[in-house]
Amino acid sequence: MSPRTKKQFEEIREEKKVLIMQSALEHFSLNGYHATTVSHIARHAGISKGLIYNYFRSKEELLQEIIRVSVEEMYRYFDPDHDGYLTGEEFEDFVLRIAEILKMKKTVWRLLFRLLMQEDVQKYFAENENKFLDLPGIRAIFSEYFYRKKEFKEPGYDPALEMNMFIITLKGLALTYIFSDEKYDFRFDDIVKRIIELYR
Repeated sequence: MSPRTKKQFEEIREEKKVLIMQSALEHFSLNGYHATTVSHIARHAGISKGLIYNYFRSKEELLQEIIRVSVEEMYRYFDPDHDGYLTGEEFEDFVLRIAEILKMKKTVWRLLFRLLMQEDVQKYFAENENKFLDLPGIRAIFSEYFYRKKEFKEPGYDPALEMNMFIITLKGLALTYIFSDEKYDFRFDDIVKRIIELYR
């Protein structure tokens, strides 16, 4: 058998990293971040505790990476050309991409939302959110997008209110979908289309 190439070693390392993160997410979500130890994660992943420390220096760093990867995936398609200007087509594509991610990774996002609703994790995220997102930049782009629509709307149109309504609606859709019973069909795709019609 020929020795492994550098690329193969990198692929194996990435697979182990993903395995550790998946195991950690399950434990953090179901048992609580504070109650979960690195030993719990290692046992669940079927690897040694020492191996985890080859990838992550601490449990906090592991949590940080889980959040970073998830948020990055969700916002990867926001303002794709990075020009600070959101077109109608880019807005629609962003909403459709989020819907696609939720459908493809429903179980993962259910675990992630359970994790993010834990008090200690919420506190950590609030204190470190700028590590994961350029929130002022995202808000500025959304704000400009909704303000630009004002000239086409009826008198009394409030861009800030409209933006907040969109964000709340999208969050509500995500939470309702990922925690819904598989047998319950509340017409997810139709609601996504309606959100686009209302806010594009």
